[in-house]
Amino acid sequence: MHLDGVRLVRGSGAAATEVLRGVDLALGPGRLVALAGRSGSGKSSLCHLVAGVARPSAGTVRVAGHPAHAVRDWGTVALLPQRLALVPELSLAENVLLPRRLGRAGPCAPQDGAGDLLDRLGVARVAHRPAQEASLGEQQRAALARALHAGPAVAVLDEPTGHQDDDHVALVLAAVVAAARRGTLVLVATHDERVSGAADARVRLHDGAVEAVEGDTGAPPPAAP
Repeated sequence: MHLDGVRLVRGSGAAATEVLRGVDLALGPGRLVALAGRSGSGKSSLCHLVAGVARPSAGTVRVAGHPAHAVRDWGTVALLPQRLALVPELSLAENVLLPRRLGRAGPCAPQDGAGDLLDRLGVARVAHRPAQEASLGEQQRAALARALHAGPAVAVLDEPTGHQDDDHVALVLAAVVAAARRGTLVLVATHDERVSGAADARVRLHDGAVEAVEGDTGAPPPAAP
């Protein structure tokens, strides 16, 4: 994943607000990377750019060699948004499998059910329930399973522990760490120190700019001039 000179502006004219400015960032596969910073620092906006649901005002965002906004394959980039975007009438298990059934999970997506992943996330016993009848924590863990099920090259997770108690935070952490160890780049926007502590690298944003990068990002070193 590569961001080069990324700038994002919301609004226009006198109402324009610069949300991200001059963001350069390279992250390699098989890493859990925590995106940290205060509310309003640009974490969710950066997640939206990487997931391809928004375009930068300037600069480039590339994932697996492609412009992020052009990627429609959840086997390449999958997203867990803060607003979970589950289909309320479908069961939790059906929501997990929905990207594959819509033909968006890629040719390498698992062809079996998502039962094992739901079980590891503590949702298997309620997987048959319509999403609208599940608790918010159960819904969030099902949405996480949806993002991880296809084994994407990049999983973008926006506050995945935000609706979890301590026991379920441990299950979420185990799942995202396991995904990273299988080769997925897991980018997590978070305020949770437990997530940051488990991460291979931490990227701190401040007022829309990268303030610091710590740890092993897995990115190749820059080429010699």
